[in-house]
Amino acid sequence: MKLGICSDHAGFELKALVIKMLEEKGIEVKDFGTYSAESCDYPDFAHPCASALEGGEVYPAIGICGSGNGIAMTLNKHQGVRAAICWEPELAQLARAHNDANCLVLPARFIPAEKALEIVNVFLNSDFEGGRHVRRVEKIKL
Repeated sequence: MKLGICSDHAGFELKALVIKMLEEKGIEVKDFGTYSAESCDYPDFAHPCASALEGGEVYPAIGICGSGNGIAMTLNKHQGVRAAICWEPELAQLARAHNDANCLVLPARFIPAEKALEIVNVFLNSDFEGGRHVRRVEKIKL
């Protein structure tokens, strides 16, 4: 598994912690930036990450920004991306199980780092349930 990850300046510090945890677990990570806490624009990093997810270069992906909203909106502009903003572990589990989310989005300014790492673990260890949810996920496509 090669996981894609991106953030803006508000998510940079949390992204570094997530990458450290993932690498300690032996998960290969492709970091699409940003690479500092200097103010930047999240679309510059979200679009390349989303394109790599669509193209099969990475799976799954994680996006991080202050509220989660901007980076999620950008990621979800891509047809092959189903990015879910999660601030509780149960939301991450449901995003995978019911929505086949392939991208987790974390709101860095609204959750403590410990909880964010728990959310990442739940997301990575949850599976899509299929069944009745397949029909719904298929209807997301335009």
